[in-house]
Amino acid sequence: MPFITDLAAAWQKNNSLLCVGLDPDLAKFPAHLKDKPDAIFEFCRAIVDATADLVCAYKPQIAYFAGESAETQLEALIDYIHSEHPDIPVILDAKRGDIGATAAQYARETFVRYQADALTVNPYMGFDSVEPYLEYPDCGLIVLCRTSNPGGSDLQNLEVAGGRKLYQHVAGLVAEKWNRHGQAALVVGATFPAELADVRKIVGEMPLLVPGIGAQGGDVQATVNAGKTAAGTGLMINSSRAILYAGQGEDFAEAARKAALATRDEINQYR
Repeated sequence: MPFITDLAAAWQKNNSLLCVGLDPDLAKFPAHLKDKPDAIFEFCRAIVDATADLVCAYKPQIAYFAGESAETQLEALIDYIHSEHPDIPVILDAKRGDIGATAAQYARETFVRYQADALTVNPYMGFDSVEPYLEYPDCGLIVLCRTSNPGGSDLQNLEVAGGRKLYQHVAGLVAEKWNRHGQAALVVGATFPAELADVRKIVGEMPLLVPGIGAQGGDVQATVNAGKTAAGTGLMINSSRAILYAGQGEDFAEAARKAALATRDEINQYR
C-alpha cells in the first residue's frame, strides 16, 4: 500500500505517533553482540521485535550502516521488518539532494534495492532534486524543511520572496506544487515548536517527521500541541538514542521497549 496509507493505519493500530530511529553505533552495543559478524542486524532486529507494537514507523539512518560496510545488513533489516511487521513503514534517512540521473539512481537504491517505504531528501537544488522520486508514487518523499539542529537557522530562517522565510517557502512549495501523488511529508524539528505550528498551518494535514526529542532536548508536550492535526495524528515523532541505548546489558531490547512505551504514552497524553 502507499506509504501515507500505511502510516495512517499504523497511527491507529498502535495508537502511536512514535518513530524509532535505527542508528546502530557499534561502540554503544552490548558486549555480547560486538564480535558478531551481523551485530548490526541482530541489534536492530531485537529493537524492532521489542517495539513493533508501539511505533508508527522505523527510520534507519543509512550512514550508520554504510560507515560499517553493512549495507547488506540494512537490506536484511528492512526485509525483516516488512516480513515480520508488515504494518510498520520504513523510512530510509539518507537526506539525498542531487538531481537528474544521479537522483534517479538514489531513488532506485532506496525503493528497489532497499525496498524502503519512504526517503528523506534535501530540497536545496529545487524541484529537479525531488522529481525522480515521484516516479515511485506509492513511496513517501520526506523533505527537509525546518531541521532540529541550531545551524539550520543559518539558511532556513532567511527571508525570501514575498517576505516568507525559506522554511515557510519550502513548506508551501511541497504542499502546493511538489506533492503530486499525495506522497509527501516534511521534516520539522521538535526544537522549534513555534515554527512547527507555523508549518502545520501552511501544509494542512500533511505528515510531519519530527526529530529532536530525547537527546536533542525537544519538549514532547510543546511538539504535540504545535504539530498534531485536528484528528490528533499527523506526526512521526522520532526518538533514536534514548530508546536504542536505554540498556547496555543482554536485556537491552527489554530496556528499549520500556523507553519506547514511556515515550509513546507521554506523547499520547497531549493528543
